[in-house]
Amino acid sequence: MQNTGQHIEQHQYTIGQLAKAADVGVETIRYYQKRALLPTPEVSSGFRTYSSGMVDRIKFIKRAQELGFSLDEIAHLLQLEDSQDRGAIRHIASERLAQVRAKLSDLLKMEATLSQLIEQCSACSTELQCPIIHALNSPSHK
Repeated sequence: MQNTGQHIEQHQYTIGQLAKAADVGVETIRYYQKRALLPTPEVSSGFRTYSSGMVDRIKFIKRAQELGFSLDEIAHLLQLEDSQDRGAIRHIASERLAQVRAKLSDLLKMEATLSQLIEQCSACSTELQCPIIHALNSPSHK
């Protein structure tokens, strides 16, 4: 599509309309503003209005949260978005990936331990003390 120099009018939203369009609550928008993830809205005809670009920004924030980024990390990513500092963006994503891998490793250890305890519990149904309860009462061996 070619830019013909004509001004493309952006849709303006009230906070309620923006919340509905972005599929979040009004309080979420206010919280994001307080955290400086969203800019202070413009005032038009006595109402605070938000540009249609804010829908995309909120969806970006929500997708980043789904990937496990903290709001502080998301704020940093949003700042870097304008600068196009791909090295810094890659660094933040790499740190997040390392955290995910560490968490995954912990979850796999938990899965193995629970599987083993369930197996012991099934195999020793005549013991007085349940192996699961015994393991939970024992000091951790990290």
